[in-house]
Amino acid sequence: MSPQDQALARAAVAAMRDELTAYPKPGLVSPLDSGAHTDMDFDLMCRSADSLLQPFAALAAAGRAAQSFEKALVPIGIEAERGMLLVTGGVNTHRGAIFSVGMIVAAIARTQARAVDLSPAAIRAALKDTWGASLEAHAARDGETSHGAEVRRRTGRDGARREAALAFPGVFEIGLPAYRAARLAGLDANAASLQTLFALMAAVDDTTVLYRGGLAAGSFVRTSAASFLADGGCHQTGWFEKAEALHRAFVERNLSAGGCADLLACTLLVSRCCGEG
Repeated sequence: MSPQDQALARAAVAAMRDELTAYPKPGLVSPLDSGAHTDMDFDLMCRSADSLLQPFAALAAAGRAAQSFEKALVPIGIEAERGMLLVTGGVNTHRGAIFSVGMIVAAIARTQARAVDLSPAAIRAALKDTWGASLEAHAARDGETSHGAEVRRRTGRDGARREAALAFPGVFEIGLPAYRAARLAGLDANAASLQTLFALMAAVDDTTVLYRGGLAAGSFVRTSAASFLADGGCHQTGWFEKAEALHRAFVERNLSAGGCADLLACTLLVSRCCGEG
């Protein structure tokens, strides 16, 4: 693996740690508390993220060489998950992020190999051109072992596989514009991350939310996030207290938008690799 692959892997882990540090994220783990999660905390999540450094470097190398999704990327992801579970004592801290952030890492590396300007549009194009058909087939297959299969059976909604098959609209059409606008408006990194997370929560069917509470929970999350944004989001006076109140409400309902948190990490990674963050 090249120094460029290692640097990209470090950027991916840093983006995941930045997502973890943001507060107050409704129902999610932060340095202050564990949110709606009883089996994990901030320190465990950080150790889990750090365990993905070498797998992300391997995904960068495979992506740079345009290697097969099924024969190269998937096995690296499976091995990354095994390593994560060893570090966490069997707790599923970052299974979704291994897939989502891992695919973004591969796409960024592929874009770099194409010797074109590194931009969100170029990264998304590399993802579609190199692995689009494989990701579509992956999303269409039955027998998924993650929460996504159960959510699909119970609610008819799709999760991370469909998001990837569509080349991550949550990242490129929702997350990046929201983060860019927040930073241009003068919000600091924490507030901009929260603004972006709420934009994602208002727009994305989150598999973690649907698994925990079904369609009613999904509606609650979307409505709560949309209302927060309609009132001014993180630009409004007293936004922190309002977001913290939503955090408590999510914890009471045992809800956590973990899928949106993964998309926020992807957003932060793309933004910074493209010199926007």
